Amino acid sequence: MRTNLKIGFVGLTHLGLTYLAASSKKGFKVKGIDLNQSKINKLKKFDIEYKEPNLRKTIFQNKKNIFFSSHLNNLMDCNIVFISQDISTNDKGKGDFKNLKRLISRTSKFLNKRSALVILSQVQPGFTRLINFDHSRLYYQVETLIFGNALERALKPERIIIGCNSSESKINRFLLNYLDNYKCPIIKMKYESAELTKISINLLLASSITTTNMLAQACEKVSADWHEIIPALQLDQRIGKKAYLKPGLGISGGNVERDVYSMQRILKENKQPLSIIKAFQRNSQHMKSWVYRILEKEKVLSKRNKFSIGVLGLAYKENTNSVKNSPTLHLLKRLKNTKTRVYDPKAKLGKKIKNCIQDKDINFLIKNSNVIILMTPWPEFNKVDKILKAQKNRKLILVDPYRIINFKEVKNKYIKYFTLGK
Repeated sequence: MRTNLKIGFVGLTHLGLTYLAASSKKGFKVKGIDLNQSKINKLKKFDIEYKEPNLRKTIFQNKKNIFFSSHLNNLMDCNIVFISQDISTNDKGKGDFKNLKRLISRTSKFLNKRSALVILSQVQPGFTRLINFDHSRLYYQVETLIFGNALERALKPERIIIGCNSSESKINRFLLNYLDNYKCPIIKMKYESAELTKISINLLLASSITTTNMLAQACEKVSADWHEIIPALQLDQRIGKKAYLKPGLGISGGNVERDVYSMQRILKENKQPLSIIKAFQRNSQHMKSWVYRILEKEKVLSKRNKFSIGVLGLAYKENTNSVKNSPTLHLLKRLKNTKTRVYDPKAKLGKKIKNCIQDKDINFLIKNSNVIILMTPWPEFNKVDKILKAQKNRKLILVDPYRIINFKEVKNKYIKYFTLGK
């Protein structure tokens, strides 16, 4: 496979840096362009803001293949240029595409006449076809990264989905040579099909998440245990061992929410029923308030009771520092009148949350809290049961949605334990 191609990535957010790192590890010469000079200065010092496993290590190890710059004219000798800017979304999942359009317009002026331009950013159906660029060299690639496992998925994709001008269009030879290095099926389709494929993937994930949460809630009502049911479902080939069967606190992180919103817009514009989309959104909001409902039920929020609340986990999931629409932030905003401690190994609290202190030591938080809530399934939190076991006869309320703790290790009459699906 040819690795003498020069590859450009414009927009060095989580998306761009992950694919840049993967390409550099494959042996390609890559140029990372971001118009934010401050970000470029940090990247040149290998100061990576995204706490993605192995991302900084991979960029550092392959630094001889990487050139960072804030100037678009450095793209003129690139064979392929990826637009890799993450799309910002509001709290409802609505994306802002104005800046992306401007970035594509500016970038296209610096490409040579044989370069392929690939939109890697997450866009809505119809976006790519409206781009004013030679459509025989314009493509849309579906990204399916997962925070916390992004680099691994970029290096070893199950398949690569490429949107072209038409289903019959040939893929540019530079781009095809590049993609062949990933040794996986390449699925070609027209722009609109590829754009909708991205949304389809996330809508099916949303349906799995929503159904799982609904069934886990049913378990709590009928004294069943969802974790006993999961292995039976995973052995069904129609569902599978990799299905999203772990109950959680709603849909978070931005990407799935964005595509739920996009489908809502498409259905509304075409006067189609919105019931299933609204069900996703209502169920997600209901699950995000699950912990708060437990606290209310146990009268933790009553002014008469003096409870000290400790929250373990800020990030919306483990192995990332992203707090985008995090269930923890959703909870902390509702606890604004209650003093709360929080600990997370990577994510930062910020200044918007009142009455909340971020501790640097998990042991200190546990020692100074009589209500402990595990909001993110970090591997580090597996040791909480051992810490509690060593602190005998402490009266505690333990809220563990993801069932991180081996409660058999700490079960005693002094601890009230709550988990999803039981």
